[in-house]
Amino acid sequence: MNVFRVTHLTGYRARVFPDRSSLRQRLDKATDHLETPVAVVDLAAFDDNTARLTTRAGGKPLRVASKSVRCRALLERVLSRPGWHGVMAYTLPEAIWLVRSGVTDDVLVAYPTVDRAALTELAADEELAAAITLMVDDPSHLDLIDRVVPPAGRPALRLCVDLDAAWRPAGALYIGVRRSPIHSAAQAGELARAIAARDGFRLTGVMCYEAHIAGVGDAPPGRPVWGRAVRLMQRRAMPELMERRAAAVRAVREHADLDFVNGGGTGSVAATSADPAVTEVTAGSGLYGPTLFDGYRDWRPTPAAFFAMSVVRRPAPRIATVLGGGWVASGTGEKSRLPTPWLPEGLSFKADEGAGEVQTPLVGAAADQLGPGDRVWFRHAKAGELCEHVNELQLVDGESAAPALTYRGEGRAFLG
Repeated sequence: MNVFRVTHLTGYRARVFPDRSSLRQRLDKATDHLETPVAVVDLAAFDDNTARLTTRAGGKPLRVASKSVRCRALLERVLSRPGWHGVMAYTLPEAIWLVRSGVTDDVLVAYPTVDRAALTELAADEELAAAITLMVDDPSHLDLIDRVVPPAGRPALRLCVDLDAAWRPAGALYIGVRRSPIHSAAQAGELARAIAARDGFRLTGVMCYEAHIAGVGDAPPGRPVWGRAVRLMQRRAMPELMERRAAAVRAVREHADLDFVNGGGTGSVAATSADPAVTEVTAGSGLYGPTLFDGYRDWRPTPAAFFAMSVVRRPAPRIATVLGGGWVASGTGEKSRLPTPWLPEGLSFKADEGAGEVQTPLVGAAADQLGPGDRVWFRHAKAGELCEHVNELQLVDGESAAPALTYRGEGRAFLG
């Protein structure tokens, strides 16, 4: 790994990044023969993040979140490492493809599915049915599956109960994401009882994703007051969740022999692994190290994924304009969802223009060192969404690069 250098402060600790100048030289050299836009993953950083996440899991297995990777070669690379087993997919068609492609024989679909064609395919194949676990949070999901393929015409389908992890400290106050209606241990037990009473299903897992802990940075740059509020919330929310999750798992086990209890995400691997009720932890974004994870105090991945745009004009001193650049992440629509100009250092968006679809003017002293044809490297705000813009990722090893198809490049549009 290159020499490390402090670039700015976040929270109580100095944020440390690999030396950007040498990184820029490596990425430019490795991809000089390619036209832009070009997206890369630096394998040294990727592998380092893989190993560090394993250490943080403290011996509990890690399930890789495919939504954050979206590249078959990199999923296979992660799953070949000790401590990693199984995939958390985001749609059933993706899960079927991952099994049929030989990537894994253990897929948990993170969200309920209403895809009738995929359910029909799953129910017609015993190998798929043994490898794929469906997510449910309501008996209506069972009714839908039975309408598509009646129980008598299929093998038993594996199911996982999605337990709401949100913190509800007082009445109507709700802190977390709106996922499942199953919040209490009693509700989890009731759903487990309903599943056990139905033919054609086997309840094998419980998932509980603490998004308000794993997915919220506690040291956002330039927002110290907000960071302190987040840390206070998380300190109070986690003990409540551990107690409720344990009770819910006990309630579910009264009706089913569970294979796994899944929790966490990149931002909470260590904390979630310490929960005795959890048997496995999910991680994915930490492999690429997108900018949203620069705002975490406890652990920050090394940036591994980048994309480059070419400078096409110099409209004025201290301004360099690149073609494209508006690869904005999903979510709240805040500034944090914009990509970040990363290499060379010292560039930022014009406040009145931002990241444009066709062109993006960048301002700063570094702009004076750029001319038409030079490259600017960006980091995406989220991890896997980068792959929706390109057919290939260039896997950079030292100063050379080799292409790897993204889901898009394989012709797989799992989000329609």
